[in-house]
Amino acid sequence: MNGKVVVVTGASSGFGKLTVLELARRGHSVIATMRDVDGRNGPVRDELIEAAKAEGKALQILEMDVTDEASVNAAIDQVIKQHGKIDALINNAGTMFVGVTEAYTIADVERQFAVNFFGAVRADRAVLPHMRAAGSGLLVHVTSLMGRLIFPFFGVYSASKFALEALAESYRYELSSFGVDSVIVEPGPFPSNLLPSSPEPSDEAVLASYGPVAAIPGQIKDPANQGYDPTNPPRPQLVADAIAGLVEATERRPLRTVVMPEGMDLGVERLNQAVGAIQNDMLGALGMGGMI
Repeated sequence: MNGKVVVVTGASSGFGKLTVLELARRGHSVIATMRDVDGRNGPVRDELIEAAKAEGKALQILEMDVTDEASVNAAIDQVIKQHGKIDALINNAGTMFVGVTEAYTIADVERQFAVNFFGAVRADRAVLPHMRAAGSGLLVHVTSLMGRLIFPFFGVYSASKFALEALAESYRYELSSFGVDSVIVEPGPFPSNLLPSSPEPSDEAVLASYGPVAAIPGQIKDPANQGYDPTNPPRPQLVADAIAGLVEATERRPLRTVVMPEGMDLGVERLNQAVGAIQNDMLGALGMGGMI
């Protein structure tokens, strides 16, 4: 297997951190991107570099703020100048807003979309001209089971992930003739720092008007209520393994890959199969079956 040049966004923690280490371990040229490389995330940068070095692998850390178009373009330009190509982009950067949906202001919602949706739009647009020119490439969009199912109090987060799913699937069809693949990874409820770091809604007046209901999101975010089995905790490494498998795939990749904690089934696979059949029938009826 020839190593590929892979850019990963949001690599400072969670799935992103695990993914860059897994891809480096497999011999790929990995560019791990994150904000504040020389400040807040300096220790993470050093940890990743040392972890890769311990296994005799190279790992590059690059500053990228997915909410800033100039930052994204500068980082991608640097990768192209250094490596001459980008084989795969892993759109992993994300935040999670959990709270009373109405109490999130317009500015709050825009902050959520700035990372989860527009961050991927910026990164995709930066790499796609290079991929189309090369006639090959892979876009991986990390969404969530909440990009397909609705949970109360996750409305703003889910909206951003539903939007990302639509973007990724549209690219799937539109880029098919260019040799560029766009796929979706839908992780289930794995432990992460997303819930504990969820911002509170800004509209305190609306929040107060919800009475006891306003306390439910706090209960959801309480680690004591996560319901994980301490003797068999979910393994987020499964998500990194799935992403690495998609990067290394030699045949047509599935549009959606669901990654759930072992032994858990919330029906997302069945939903994807049912909707996929309808989607494909529609494209066929419109004479666009060749894009599937």
